[in-house]
Amino acid sequence: MLSEPKQPRLAALEPPFDREVSEILQRLGPPIALFRVFARRPALARGVAAWGGYYFSRESALRPRLRELVIHRTTASCGADYEWGVHVAYLADKVGFSSEQLRSLAGGMPSDPCWIDPSERAVLRAVDELYHTHDLSDETWTQLVDTCGEDAALELLLLCGWYHAISFVVKAVRLPLEPGTRPIGAS
Repeated sequence: MLSEPKQPRLAALEPPFDREVSEILQRLGPPIALFRVFARRPALARGVAAWGGYYFSRESALRPRLRELVIHRTTASCGADYEWGVHVAYLADKVGFSSEQLRSLAGGMPSDPCWIDPSERAVLRAVDELYHTHDLSDETWTQLVDTCGEDAALELLLLCGWYHAISFVVKAVRLPLEPGTRPIGAS
């Protein structure tokens, strides 16, 4: 027996937007439903824009591909179809993920043959370990620092936690998939 689809719990703002909301949405990026939910509270949305903007800037110690490894793996582990779908649709091609790598990110292992770069394997191991234990072993920490550097390791910890929070929001608010996106594991 199929379960009923879950209904959204908070409505995303719909156009027309006032000047403040328009400005905030412009800072956040494409006016996807998640950003329009955040824009219900302009001060919250400004904080989200500042936090997220850092990770998508050139100032981040995580290069874009590693950033997306963290985000894709975290949202997949959390079962956050909405956020997974957005990142696959908008960013997976830009960072060069193959279909095999996307399948692995959805449910594979850091040891899968599609991961040949030691830094990518270290990032995936770290994200998996954080998800399962909320900590990193000395071995995992050392591999992460050796392949990515201390600054990137620190940012990975924060980014992984941030996307746990985003995953909590999209799941608890019950955001439906954006048009043109697919859930975790869909080809």
